[in-house]
Amino acid sequence: MIQEIKARRSVRKFKPDGIPKAAVDEIVLAGSLAPSAKNRQPWKFTITEGKSKAELCEVMEAGLKREKISPLLPESAAGIADAEHTLSIMRQAPLLIFITDIYGSDLTVHLTADEHEFEICNTLSIGAAIQNMILTAQNLGIGSLWICNTCFAQRELNELLNGELRAALALGHPAEAPNARPRKDIRDIIEWRK
Repeated sequence: MIQEIKARRSVRKFKPDGIPKAAVDEIVLAGSLAPSAKNRQPWKFTITEGKSKAELCEVMEAGLKREKISPLLPESAAGIADAEHTLSIMRQAPLLIFITDIYGSDLTVHLTADEHEFEICNTLSIGAAIQNMILTAQNLGIGSLWICNTCFAQRELNELLNGELRAALALGHPAEAPNARPRKDIRDIIEWRK
């Protein structure tokens, strides 16, 4: 598994070839086997391609347009251009998986301390599921891009997906071989206490 971790890259250019259903099933199974807080397994995976994928991309585009006029995230406006670029990648990828939190609450609603803790645990669990999925994709020779800036179209995508979207995953055969991005020196991120 360490080889998949070292080799994994965020792919932003995909070939048009589809992904075999058996590979998609294996990727999603890997996600479903991730550890989760209190074994809640808070995820739902919505797999889209073709017309369904195009519809969700249109909804994201509408959300981005709305965000420019009536922002849900006014302090994050500088990220809209990046989200628009991500949308072009989503349109190019043969397959998108949208990961929703089945227990999730609207992120714009004030949460109690207990609800906030519940939300954090679910989000961490979903992150573990996505990590399992991208490493399995890597093992199968499939490129992936973990997408979080769907948040700019959160309201619109939530409505279409019938859930609280936490992230999306673009999958396809890579049409590029990105170099490894710089990482922090391991000595700078570890603190031993005895």
